[in-house]
Amino acid sequence: MTASELRIGVSELRRRPGNRMQLERSVPLGPLAISSSSIPEGEEVLLSVTMEALSDGVTLSGTVQVPWQGECRRCLEMTTGQVTVEVAEIFKERTEGELGDILPIANDSIDLGPTVHDAAILALPIAPLCRADCAGPIPELFPVITAETAGAEPIDPRWASLGDLHFDSDPPE
Repeated sequence: MTASELRIGVSELRRRPGNRMQLERSVPLGPLAISSSSIPEGEEVLLSVTMEALSDGVTLSGTVQVPWQGECRRCLEMTTGQVTVEVAEIFKERTEGELGDILPIANDSIDLGPTVHDAAILALPIAPLCRADCAGPIPELFPVITAETAGAEPIDPRWASLGDLHFDSDPPE
């Protein structure tokens, strides 16, 4: 994603409070990853937003559709999907010393790049599944070993003498 692809001019929009502007744009997003899922390089995210002029800024609301790929957490096969995340932001002219979650309007334009980047990375599944009923690896080849089937745990030699301790209510072994 280049810096200019998501920089939107809002001078016409801001002429009258209440003006609205629809924007739909597909933009390539660089490779992003979290845990075992990622947005592959060259994949495009679809941005579909409405911007509305306020007396002192611009509001943005809409959705970002993010394609992803990753390993299924159960069977480890590669899987793909698409997630849609809602975005809502406020852009205002920054005044001296102003802090907060308000994004800046600079040179009568707003930069949607950080908003799209953050929405995309936060929408990625942390532990993806190829399908909801994925049973995991093949049980015949990869049996699940539980504590009962694995055998007795080795006894810590520091505590081994406690096994010889018997109380009146316990029958000796």
